[in-house]
Formats: sequence, structure tokens, C-alpha cells
Amino acid sequence: MALQLGDEAPNFTAESTEGTINLHEYLGASWGVLFSHPKDFTPVCTTELGTVAKLKGEFDKRNTKVLGLSVDTVDSHKDWVPDIDETQGTTVNFPILADPDHRVADLYGMIHPNTSDTVTVRSVFVIGPDKKVKLTITYPQSTGRNFREILRVIDSLQLTSKYSVSTPADWEEGEDVIIGTSVSDEEAKEKFPKGFTALRPYLRLTPQPDK
Repeated sequence: MALQLGDEAPNFTAESTEGTINLHEYLGASWGVLFSHPKDFTPVCTTELGTVAKLKGEFDKRNTKVLGLSVDTVDSHKDWVPDIDETQGTTVNFPILADPDHRVADLYGMIHPNTSDTVTVRSVFVIGPDKKVKLTITYPQSTGRNFREILRVIDSLQLTSKYSVSTPADWEEGEDVIIGTSVSDEEAKEKFPKGFTALRPYLRLTPQPDK
């Protein structure tokens, strides 16, 4: 059965370009992004890993560790990294996990047989400090991911884990948020001293509470 939101992220120990990694120990009290790519030395994957390397500072600001994965070996990953660095104008600065026996891919449902029974699709798992799965996204092999969207989602997940709010469509950091329907108007006045605007009884907007 596929992993669902709220499930514990399966723990594993695997080799990587930065040594042996135990997932839960590696994440510690941090958030995590585990993302798979189909194969080394392929064009879309090269651009994706380069993009993540360029954005690593943004993930760091959010106390979020990133881990790439494919079914290739550590030696293959290490041979490929110079290509990523040169073509993408960056330096790969995060671990890439090796999974030649598909053990991790099977734990996380990263191989979709109707697409390929040998390589992983472009899966994304955001994992909270409690080691629970907070978000899953699956892209086909032909479509590169938007990692700024993943950063945006992490901003929302981290905010909504602290306050009784939700984020509206296309929300960006610093914009108004939605007060949860379980919060009464009286409670809202106490919890959100900046005030709120009620467009409907069920749709109340308030400035982002931690800004």
C-alpha cells in the first residue's frame, strides 16, 4: 500500500555520496525532503539535482535536509556529479542515495510498474521532525520538478503546524492566511491580534501570524 499523509516515513540505512546514512538519525530534529530521480546521466535529472544544489541555502533556512535517490550505485553517482556541477554551474552539496537493490524504492513506492519496473519515477516526500510524511508528489519521468514550489509548500507546512491556519491557493510567504473553521470568532480575536476579515463565516483572512 502506498504511503499516505501522516504515516511514519519508513526508516532505512543506505550508502550515499556522503557516506552511510540512516534516514531518521540523519534528519534528527530537522524537516526532510527525500526525492527520487529515474537514472544517472540523464538530462532532466541533471537539471533537477543542479537546481536543488542552487537552492540548498533556501532549504537550510527552513531547517530542511534534502536527499536525492536513484537505483544507481554510489560510484555511478560520484562519476555523474562533475557533469551536474559543470553543466548547471553549481556544486552538488547534498547526499545522493544509492538504491541498486530497490530496497528504499520499494519501501516508498517509488517504482511504478506501468511506467517502468526498473527505475524510480520522480517522487517527492516531505518528512516532518516527527518523522511523519507531510506531503507526497509524484511526477512522470518526462517532467522536471519545480523545487521552488516544494519550498513554498514547506513554508505552508511549517506555518500551519504552529498556528490554527490554512494557506489559500497560490499563497506565498508573507501573504494573508485563512483562520481554521474550528476557531470561533471570539477565539480568533485572541489568537490573531492583528485582526481578521470575514469574507464569509467560513472564510476569514488574517495577516500571517509570525510576521
